[in-house]
Amino acid sequence: MFDIATDRTGEQKRAPFQAVAVVGLGLIGASLAAALRKAYPQMTIFGADTDSRSCVVAKERGWVTDASRPDEPAFQRFVADEADLVVLATPVAAVDDYMRLLADTGYDGVLTDTVSTKTHLIEAAATLLPDPSIYVPGHPMTGSEKAGVDNARSDLYEGVNWILCPDESTDPDVFQKLHELICGMDARVVSLPREDHDDAVAIVSHVPHMVASALMQLALAHVDESRSLMRLAAGGFKDTTRVAAGSPELWCGIAFDNAHALGDGLDEMTAILTRLREALEAGDKAAFTRLLATAAEARQQLPAAWVPGSDKLVEVRIPMVNRTGVVAEVTTIASSVGCNIQSIEIDHVSEGNAVLSLVLTDEGDIGQLSYKLVSAGYTVSFSPLSPKEHSHVE
Repeated sequence: MFDIATDRTGEQKRAPFQAVAVVGLGLIGASLAAALRKAYPQMTIFGADTDSRSCVVAKERGWVTDASRPDEPAFQRFVADEADLVVLATPVAAVDDYMRLLADTGYDGVLTDTVSTKTHLIEAAATLLPDPSIYVPGHPMTGSEKAGVDNARSDLYEGVNWILCPDESTDPDVFQKLHELICGMDARVVSLPREDHDDAVAIVSHVPHMVASALMQLALAHVDESRSLMRLAAGGFKDTTRVAAGSPELWCGIAFDNAHALGDGLDEMTAILTRLREALEAGDKAAFTRLLATAAEARQQLPAAWVPGSDKLVEVRIPMVNRTGVVAEVTTIASSVGCNIQSIEIDHVSEGNAVLSLVLTDEGDIGQLSYKLVSAGYTVSFSPLSPKEHSHVE
């Protein structure tokens, strides 16, 4: 069904995890299973969903090796005996039950998720898992207004920013494997501190959804019986309001899970609209133009799509001697200055002594990266690396 995935040398890509359980086979989970199958054809993938039809569809399409309801013995045996990675692609409300199930089965592999808010998951992991450090919060910044397994597709994650939130307890080797897995699906990893995640996604995801919904409500308030106004809606209106077609139940859950950050974001949006209205009422064209110009300039700087730089790779080597939380701190610094980490290698020189090696594409501010790493107390070395050299790094 899929072409065999290969690396730069033409050889089949090695899977960083051998047996993966995807819990939740809606749009996000089923697309994840499909993307993993495309990237790593030999991987064992078990799908679980409370909807039996979703399990059947995912298996018929070849996305999963097997599938069942989560309360069936087949899933629990897979988690207990085979899985080295479990991905929760469920609503927040279901997370506690699955974490309890993992704890009851004695699961000690890696746990991540695709949930759009993190506060509750982090608290649940701390209280429900015997070893909370196995959990590395994750969030792919993608989706669709069309939900369910029938709308899943293997390319949903290509070019997508995938947030990971490591902390000082995260095993560097685990982070390396998750990074490799995600990049293998042609997504890119962005590291965020756990405490910053919900505030950040409120601004770039949750508030925009509410604004899109509000725009549709505004239009509906002016629609006559012939709905002629809707026929006038051009591409800009359709693009701006596309996400408003998403599941109301799903987005209600997301909104209340992130109520504080969303509320703050809506207050800020109200203040911005108020400034526009005040400038309009005052006849202040200069102020109005400045507000529009600021937004236009910022919008023009957004990349149309992510295209990995490959002409000017840079290798950064950082000793990890006697220091915990290196991966979380270093990758977060790299993300903060716009540097894309194409690959991570950890050279275990001796017990307790390792070197973190990052290969960066030609994005971001290398100078700022160097300054921030040195300011944080790291010893770093930079060296140019050609794509050909990188393709042969083991």
